[in-house]
Amino acid sequence: MKTTTKDGVTSVVDQNEVIIPDLSIKDLLSAIPAHCYQRSAFRSSLYILGDALVIAGVYKATKYVEPLLTPEHISLPSPFYYSLASFALWSLYGFATGLFGTGLWVIAHECGHQAFSESKTINNLVGWILHSALGVPYHSWRITHGKHHASTAHMTQDQVFVPRTRSQVGLPPLNPDGESLVGTSIRNEVMRELYDALGDSPIGALWGPTSYLLFGWPMYLIRNAAGQRRYPSGTNHFAPSAIMFAPHQSGQIVISDVGILIWLGALAYWSYSSGFSTVLRLYVVPYLWVNHWLVLITFLQHTDPILPHYRAEEFTFPRGALATLDRNLLGDLGSFMGWIGATATHGISETHVAHHVSSKIPHYHAWEASAALKKRLAASGIHLEGRPGGWAEVYRVFRECKFVEDEGNILFYKNARGLAASRPILPADAASDSGIELDK
Repeated sequence: MKTTTKDGVTSVVDQNEVIIPDLSIKDLLSAIPAHCYQRSAFRSSLYILGDALVIAGVYKATKYVEPLLTPEHISLPSPFYYSLASFALWSLYGFATGLFGTGLWVIAHECGHQAFSESKTINNLVGWILHSALGVPYHSWRITHGKHHASTAHMTQDQVFVPRTRSQVGLPPLNPDGESLVGTSIRNEVMRELYDALGDSPIGALWGPTSYLLFGWPMYLIRNAAGQRRYPSGTNHFAPSAIMFAPHQSGQIVISDVGILIWLGALAYWSYSSGFSTVLRLYVVPYLWVNHWLVLITFLQHTDPILPHYRAEEFTFPRGALATLDRNLLGDLGSFMGWIGATATHGISETHVAHHVSSKIPHYHAWEASAALKKRLAASGIHLEGRPGGWAEVYRVFRECKFVEDEGNILFYKNARGLAASRPILPADAASDSGIELDK
């Protein structure tokens, strides 16, 4: 974001003008070829088999190489380097299996959307098995994730990645004499006050994303971290009586909890019989990588200075579905790693906008659906391709997305200096009161 300072006021000189969509659901769905909606249990199952074979192959390769990292087979300057080489080998195993384990997670997620097959019974059975094996309460998350899709970017109905408002981060009310509502300008003394209150040191900015990637997913399930802020304290995905669930869904929550108990019991037995160090190396480290990729991917899909959020007066389903971004996972590390990231995770990051338009499209059709949808959106001046997804991008977004205003119905993030990288532009023929004074 480029800024200029004059007479004690800092202004944004390159603020993005983001078109607020005025498209209907029919406009979006009709752009996607009809065959993209076809689901096949057999074809979907082949991807489970493929992911499992890759993970097994990585394990076999690791076990083959490990005995070669000894003085009998390789000469290293110090005994310490043999331990270091073994650590590096198993770290690579954890990274690779975690990435392809995320692919299995994506397929389980498709089961929750009924995109795995035409059969709801097959979808829920396969999804329950896969998600339970990855420590996810299948039905519980399926239900709240469905609500997320129905209300993406809705300030009071979305379920996750809900921005904190000015008052929620503890800032004083907006003073129109000192700062712009849409973040185009701010007096320098006000900017310093905001910066001091929010903090934006490099160390703090680094710790935020790190803790988020490591602990964000389990904390969301256990205590609604980064979830809907109107929910009461103690909200979690394991209590059948939680506010997110209807009374008739309690049995499904119990079934989900049973899956988690079986998972924990299996890990406990495995640790008892083989030792915790074995379980840590073979399962826990890849499991943490899966959680990390899940948070990184979904955070970047839904959080960026160019993405709007809506209050009820301006929200529609198409606007919510289009308040997301496609990103090439690991694309910031080069085209080869970008291909690896997209392939291992079945394009969940690269085709996310199409997934929000119609979540029943299976991932193997999502590429074609996404290409067709992008053409339709481009005709309306809408482009939803974000920067490549990776750690550097998480760091950037964390620094740029601090809070949204308590006022207005179409909101964009402001940074710690009270400036916003984007502002809304409504279609010329759309009669709407956005609640934002654009010239202020």
